[in-house]
Amino acid sequence: MSDKSFLSDIKTLRERARRHIEQGAVTEGYRADRETVIKLLNEALATELVCVLRYKRHYYMASGLDAANAAAEFLQHANEEQMHADQLAQRIVQLGGEPDFSPQGLQTRAHSEYVEGEDLREMIKEDLIAERIAIDSYREMIQYIGNDDPTTRRILEDILAVEEEHADDLSNLLSNIGGC
Repeated sequence: MSDKSFLSDIKTLRERARRHIEQGAVTEGYRADRETVIKLLNEALATELVCVLRYKRHYYMASGLDAANAAAEFLQHANEEQMHADQLAQRIVQLGGEPDFSPQGLQTRAHSEYVEGEDLREMIKEDLIAERIAIDSYREMIQYIGNDDPTTRRILEDILAVEEEHADDLSNLLSNIGGC
């Protein structure tokens, strides 16, 4: 039989919920350093926005024999990165922060870079590099947060899974256009 003594009784739960209601979703049980988590989420937001912009450029600039498949992949990834940005911004607000959408400093806040690429092969390579950066970045954030903020951790884990799919897609595209 497992020990359930860590569970709060109903009266305690109700009393805690009434305290500090101005903090919305952030209750007394929140254990992470909220300011640090908001900073990390804003960096992730900047990374996603840079990725949206890069993928959009690559979508419009893709040309050559393999352009149709690559362009479709670029557009799909751009749309998914935009959804990630929206999820991150929403979580920042839930934690009492402000999502930083300012274009000023976007490149310096983002973990990935905005590299245009000269041709389709270079575009795919740069996108793959950016996805690999995002994968490591999200993995580190997940490890940092641990069990202190399960909601943010779950959001980051979901985004990480999609970034890994993107990297796999791009790796396959790259191998299909020859050489590596």
